Amino acid sequence: MDLGLNGKRAVVLAASSGLGRATATELAREGARVVLCSRDEARAQEAAAAIAAETGGDVQGRQADVSDASSLTAFVEDAAATLGGVDILVCNAGGPPPGNFQSTAEDAWDKAYQLTLQSVVRSVRVALPHLQRSDAPAVLMTASSSVVQGIPNLLLSNVFRPAVRALAKHLAEELAPDGVRVNVLSPGRVHTPRVDQLDQAKAERSGQSFEAVRADAVAKIPLGRLGEPAEFGRVGAFLCSPAASYVTGEHLLVDGGLVRGM
Repeated sequence: MDLGLNGKRAVVLAASSGLGRATATELAREGARVVLCSRDEARAQEAAAAIAAETGGDVQGRQADVSDASSLTAFVEDAAATLGGVDILVCNAGGPPPGNFQSTAEDAWDKAYQLTLQSVVRSVRVALPHLQRSDAPAVLMTASSSVVQGIPNLLLSNVFRPAVRALAKHLAEELAPDGVRVNVLSPGRVHTPRVDQLDQAKAERSGQSFEAVRADAVAKIPLGRLGEPAEFGRVGAFLCSPAASYVTGEHLLVDGGLVRGM
C-alpha cells in the first residue's frame, strides 16, 4: 500500500531512540523527508545517519531540548526552513520520571508539565502556520496507555498524558477547517529503553529479579510478548499519511491487547 508520504516534510521531536526514532524511521522508509531532534546533538546526528542508511531517506538531526521553550521553538523553525515547510509534526518526548504522590517533589510537577504537555502545545503553535500551508497536514502526538488506564507508580504520566489526548481532541475540531488532522498514538509495553528502565525500577522496589518482573508483565499481554518499536512506528506513519485522510481526533493504542477497557 502506498501511504502517499513520498516527499512529505516531517518534523519529529525527541527521536534519537525509542518510539520517536521508530516513527522517524518508518516515515523515512515511506519517502518522507525528516528532520529530528534530541537533547544530545551527537545522538541526533547518529540517529539521523543510521535512519538514512537503513531507509535511503533524507534525514537530518538537530540538537533541541523539547522541554525548553526557546530551544524547541528554534528547532521547529529551523526544521521548517530546512524542509521548505512542514506537512507532518510528530510531538514526542521522553516519559516523566516514575513515582507516587508522596515521593514526587513539587518541582517535578513543573518539569513533567513542560516536558509532557507544554512541548506539544509549543511545537504545534510554532508549526501551525507551516501546516496550514500544506496540502496534507497532520499532527501526531505520542502518549501512553496511561491515557486510558492509570499505571502504578507513574503518577506524572497518569496526570499529563490524558491532557495531551484532551488537547488533541480539541485541536482536531478547531483545526479541521484548515485540513489539519490531529491524532494520538499510545504504546503499551513496547520494548524501548523506557520500558527497561521502568521494569528495573519495579524490580528494585519489589525485591524481585528483572526477569521475574518482565515475565509478569508479558503474561498480562494477550499477544504474549512485548511490542517492537517498528510496530509502533508503522502505525504512526500511517496516521501521518494521506492514506489516513479521514482520521482525526482519534486515540489509538499499539499495545498487543493489554488495555482491556472499552
